[in-house]
Amino acid sequence: MGHFYFVRHGQTVWNVENKICGATDIELTENGHQQAMDTGKEILRQGIHVDEILYSPLVRAAETARHISEMTGIPMRAEPRLIEQCFGKWEATPRDGADFHEAKKAFASRYEGGESMLHVAQRIYNLLDDIKAESEQKTYLLVAHNGIARVVESYFYDMTNEEYSCFGVKNCEIRRYDF
Repeated sequence: MGHFYFVRHGQTVWNVENKICGATDIELTENGHQQAMDTGKEILRQGIHVDEILYSPLVRAAETARHISEMTGIPMRAEPRLIEQCFGKWEATPRDGADFHEAKKAFASRYEGGESMLHVAQRIYNLLDDIKAESEQKTYLLVAHNGIARVVESYFYDMTNEEYSCFGVKNCEIRRYDF
């Protein structure tokens, strides 16, 4: 069976300020740009083979993908299904807020002004099913967000609601998933 790679975007100002970014379009910091370039170098160093980068259209992921593409020569294209979950009223609030932590466990409820975990899971699971169908012919690198990383992880591993709500990946961490 095939596989793919996942990278969370580089650092943003709101990451530094411990704020929820969600679907709000937040730029990378200088450190975030450097993290993305370093990730491209690491992909080359490890000899990771990728045919195409699929990235979220939000600027923090698009810029991360651009840097990786420039460093590696891997072609890239936007994949709208990778956009981060809209956390509605929670965007720009503290990431470690107790109320938000509890709200993340209500999968079927839409965040006020946002979307539910189930809606996000549907689009990401459908995307992963599409990638799986092509995985014998093509290897992808997905560049997206922490909320998307949570859903990707749940596609491959059983998780309790608590494990799901606590799961996260570091900025520009490279993860491999095998089908």
